[in-house]
Amino acid sequence: MRYSLFGEKLTARSGILQLMEDLGHALARPGKVYMLGGGNPAHIPQMDAVWRSRMEAILRDGDSFEHMVADYDAPRGKESFLEAVAGFLREEYGWDIGPENVAITNGSQSAFFFLFNMFAGPRADGTTRKILLPVVPEYVGYADQGIENDMFVGARPTIDTIDAHTFKYHVDFDHLVIDESIAAVCVSRPTNPTGNVLTDDEVERLSDIARQNDIPLLIDNAYGMPFPGIIFSDVSPIWRHGIILSMSLSKLGLPGVRTGIVVADSPIIEALSGVNAIASLANGSLGQVLTEPLFRDRTILTLSREVVRPFYERRAAQAREWISQYFPADLDYSIHSSEGSIFLWIWFRALSADSAELYRRLKERGVIIVPGEYFFFGIDEDWGHSRQCIRLNYCHNEQDVRAGIRIIGDEARRLSA
Repeated sequence: MRYSLFGEKLTARSGILQLMEDLGHALARPGKVYMLGGGNPAHIPQMDAVWRSRMEAILRDGDSFEHMVADYDAPRGKESFLEAVAGFLREEYGWDIGPENVAITNGSQSAFFFLFNMFAGPRADGTTRKILLPVVPEYVGYADQGIENDMFVGARPTIDTIDAHTFKYHVDFDHLVIDESIAAVCVSRPTNPTGNVLTDDEVERLSDIARQNDIPLLIDNAYGMPFPGIIFSDVSPIWRHGIILSMSLSKLGLPGVRTGIVVADSPIIEALSGVNAIASLANGSLGQVLTEPLFRDRTILTLSREVVRPFYERRAAQAREWISQYFPADLDYSIHSSEGSIFLWIWFRALSADSAELYRRLKERGVIIVPGEYFFFGIDEDWGHSRQCIRLNYCHNEQDVRAGIRIIGDEARRLSA
């Protein structure tokens, strides 16, 4: 079987594919497995009850269920849902938007595949453009999304030491280079894997720089404000003309409905709708129908502020307490400031091997984490820091997280120089 260059790229043995297969094999091993890898959100009982109640209401509401599962929506999404989302954002935050500024995709992952390849890659004038990631490490799900190879340019951040065991990444504006080779700037806020939340000032400066260079700023808001609101620092939702903001229903507790929400200038939305029609004909309706009333009556904000955020904030604080309790006192480690998302990012400064070896050893002991190397793409230079970090998902079974952290501390001590 012979594939095109596009087929060869998507079927190649990518790092993330190898990692996910390796995780699958680890889960099949005999004995207890402590699953601190992966990105699945927690099952929050209050949120599960909301979705069950909404489904029951749909089933009782005339032929709503039949329309949801048996009718195509327009490529841009269900018109009533687009109106509900636009109205919510306009009235709550004063954004200058209407339904023409909103499009739905089958998950935000699909949205970024479309957007990256709409802007970056070869152009008709013979030039090739790339996506700038102003803070690396960045979401590994981007890494292989380019139809063309070498789509990303990553920038090293500055590292702010907060205390003996806490640090934070910031955009290094003094060394940020945007020239004619850059098609767009992309950040996630909060960031997967680190939990870093760019400050309002950093976002405003990136937006100004992008606008000055006549390119868009893409913001991946899958964990962010205003929903699901898994942000523990004091920041504001930001959108303005020139920003492409991607949101998702996944971390509200609906990863299976695959519903991404893109807010952008209307020409971008029109183009994205055309790509939607070609790639998937129409979007799934389930997530839109489940949540439309929550946007109309603002319940989406109440749930985010009073249920989702407190749940993850408690879990993050508990995981940090266990790290402080179980990591040896002489272990040289630092945790990225826990500002949002569902992960902790741990930097081991004195490992005698890289984090891939730590991952392998932990897997042998039944603990699954994600080695940090996968998140440092787009950087050509060798940076030792990229081999000293791991990502830990803290939101699953508390006893498993606690036991896994104890084993991580023990194994990291064994590997420390």
